[in-house]
Amino acid sequence: MKNTRRHAAIVGGGNMGADVALTFAAGGWQAHVIEPSEATRARLTDYFAKGLRQIGSNASLERFTTHARLDAVPWQDVEIVVECIPEKLDLKRKLFKDLERLARPDTVLASNSSSFPISAIAKGLKTQQRMLGLHYFLPAHLVPLVEVVRSRKTKTGLPEQVGELMRALGKVPVQVRKDIPGFLANRMQHALSREAFSLLDAGIASAEDIDAAVRFGFGFRFLAAGPCLQRDHAGMEVHTAAAATMYPSLSNTDKPAKALRSRVARGELGMKTGKGFFDWDAESIRREKVRYEGKLLAGLDLLKDELPKRSEG
Repeated sequence: MKNTRRHAAIVGGGNMGADVALTFAAGGWQAHVIEPSEATRARLTDYFAKGLRQIGSNASLERFTTHARLDAVPWQDVEIVVECIPEKLDLKRKLFKDLERLARPDTVLASNSSSFPISAIAKGLKTQQRMLGLHYFLPAHLVPLVEVVRSRKTKTGLPEQVGELMRALGKVPVQVRKDIPGFLANRMQHALSREAFSLLDAGIASAEDIDAAVRFGFGFRFLAAGPCLQRDHAGMEVHTAAAATMYPSLSNTDKPAKALRSRVARGELGMKTGKGFFDWDAESIRREKVRYEGKLLAGLDLLKDELPKRSEG
């Protein structure tokens, strides 16, 4: 993938798409954001300015260009597309069919889908070899990880080239070598969540204590070492003995926990409805978002000597 023109197109101007655009602009690229909603486009300038300040970038706001329609993008300049539209397979398939027609033949077509395999999105398209998954995590301009997901038809070498691009943008890319549901990080996250909500259903611990056990216990150590390195610290025999004791009693249900299903049935979806595991109003949401982003920024500062250095262009 030639890094000459340095133009990226991000389809979708919601929080995820806007954050992905921030990572490209901060790395010296021109970020074209395609968003049909006039109201959403109107808020992007302030959002971009705040995001650049958060990550300590001096990039100009002129590195962002917003478009209401796909056909308004200067496609002859675009080297990579990142799709960030709602998680509806039919919408994604239609979009990539349009992109196949509009984009240059050598433009990389990537999807930020968190659930649909790239092979499912690419099914029936003629240029599946240039398609891959590029899965960010909210807030995408702060969370370093990006999953690069290939299908069996993705061109050999392309995932590694995109990984190098992500590294140049200051991200930490991981290669997911098989196109499976949930990819890498979300599979591990859901394995933890399944056990956490099983414990909640069984009345073994409260939501507050479950969160505390993760944040101030083993989750605290994860900032310094992942599960593989942690085993080297602790000793394989210790983990193996503990696993033999615990694994038979761990939840292996194939259904979401009652703690989740019952709340969804009652319309208790979290901050967006004012109630989830906890109660929310406008002020508590504001305070929590400030606290949350502050902790993420502090974590980034702790890890800064291990993160790739971002090219400012």
